[in-house]
Amino acid sequence: MLDTNVFVDAFRDETFAEAMAAFLEQALPATFLSAVVVQELAAGARTRERVRALESSILRPFERRGRVFAPSTLAFRASGRLLAELATREGWPAIHSNPSLANDALLAASCREHGFTLITSDGDFDRFLPFLGRWRHVQPWPQVGKTADR
Repeated sequence: MLDTNVFVDAFRDETFAEAMAAFLEQALPATFLSAVVVQELAAGARTRERVRALESSILRPFERRGRVFAPSTLAFRASGRLLAELATREGWPAIHSNPSLANDALLAASCREHGFTLITSDGDFDRFLPFLGRWRHVQPWPQVGKTADR
């Protein structure tokens, strides 16, 4: 599964976009998109041109392949517990000061539930490891079939 920051980096950096395209050429049949990432990407598309580009280049291809999923009730529950554990360990201000942390917790819980590896450059996911149990997240771009634990 691809995190939002991977798409944003590809939008901003042509070399990164080329690396993403090369990765997806091999991995697309096994790559998923979370509805959480869809929401975050849609929130960042603030012009009609960007909305059209997002729809045609990312959303529709994943939707056509049936590779977009929404988090389950269990994932929402797990992400809430995860945020509570972080707030206990780090203090509520540390949690509250990062507005995307709730979405990150939901992505992590969803990945764990489905057995997906999250491809991300966001270091906040390391904070979840002590509380969430076994799940994988890796830096862009892992070799297909070799998504080592982080």
